[in-house]
Amino acid sequence: MRAFLGLGSNLGDRRDHLSRAINALEAEGLAIVRVSPVVESPALLPDDAPSDWNLPFLNLALECVARCSPARLRLRIDEIQRVFGRDEGRSRWSPRPIDIDILLWGRERIETERLVIPHRDLTRRAFVLAPLIALEPRLTVPGRDERTMLDHSMALGHHIPLWMGIVNVTPDSFSDGGRFLDWPRIEPHVAAMMEAGVHILDVGGESTRPGASPVDPDEEWSRVGPVLERLIERIAGRRLRPLLSLDTRHVEVAEKGLTLGVDIINDVSGLTSPDMIALARESGRDWVAMHHVTVPTSPRATLPADRDPCAVVDQWLITRMEAWDAQGLDLGRIIFDPGIGFGKNRLQSLRLLRRAGEFRRHGLRVLVGHSRKSFMKIFSEVGAGEAGNDLITLGASLALCAQGVDVIRVHNVPLHVAAYRGWSHLKG
Repeated sequence: MRAFLGLGSNLGDRRDHLSRAINALEAEGLAIVRVSPVVESPALLPDDAPSDWNLPFLNLALECVARCSPARLRLRIDEIQRVFGRDEGRSRWSPRPIDIDILLWGRERIETERLVIPHRDLTRRAFVLAPLIALEPRLTVPGRDERTMLDHSMALGHHIPLWMGIVNVTPDSFSDGGRFLDWPRIEPHVAAMMEAGVHILDVGGESTRPGASPVDPDEEWSRVGPVLERLIERIAGRRLRPLLSLDTRHVEVAEKGLTLGVDIINDVSGLTSPDMIALARESGRDWVAMHHVTVPTSPRATLPADRDPCAVVDQWLITRMEAWDAQGLDLGRIIFDPGIGFGKNRLQSLRLLRRAGEFRRHGLRVLVGHSRKSFMKIFSEVGAGEAGNDLITLGASLALCAQGVDVIRVHNVPLHVAAYRGWSHLKG
């Protein structure tokens, strides 16, 4: 039976507890199909809770195949929780080293004294929905109408984003071109992002800034291939690891990356070429499709100045979704990027940022890549230098969090994760 489980920990070495719990479930005969990214959330607490209970949770979701009954799995889960030291006699709000819930059991609906499936709080908790959306955004809950996980998350006041960290292996990128051309310089940058809990590492070997020179597929692969190999070596054997994304518009490079083992293709050409569409359909992997006017971007080619940029991009997305569906693509695997700065002037980019979360209504996850974009320097006089640009980016990123954007692509992941942690705890 295909099932989805939710795991959480807010006591002790949380990441280690989650990893060991997955191993324990597998030892009990559960076949793990996919593990979601790990998200952090504040503890849910009653008003009279002791202050030392206020410990943030790490949460994830598992897609798995179970060969036993749900009641039998529940008994095995209870034993795993006891082994980890969870005291079932304590309050449900108290900190715990591991918490394991059966969220969905195929399309079955079960209600007994010990077991309720689908889980009662499945659609009311951002820390449950965010990991599930990362696995299966169009998943529905049996017995609760046809709304998807993405639909349910839009009804909440807050959605937990995934942080995508930029790894530019280019000599001419607008922000950090030439800084990360070899592994000795890339490694500490990646290590800092992983330490901060980055969810996705996005490796790119061709700059798409205005005036950039196009790079042929062989040259692009010579830049990104060795870096991807090192990253795969680094994360090998880890249960909880960042996903690997390859930022490319060349089908030859995308195909090599998929063969190597990348999880996501970040296609700045918008998933428009027949060859790229065929590869996306056959791969079963997630695919970012970015709206653009030209790639590399040209300051002379922008959206019409007399039209609402959100309406123009919205119509492009509707047309593309119809084409993708007709061509047999799984729309649940596509992530939409409105392409901030790609064929948009400063004001158009700002308007798109203000309404980026609205694109989720089409049933696709939304990614925004606004980090250190030059048009944001007009927001503040602080914007001199990289540190100032990061602060301006951070302000915009928190506004995107409030809109429910699913994936936020940034250069400075540690700064963003730290600020988001404070923002989310106050938001509750």
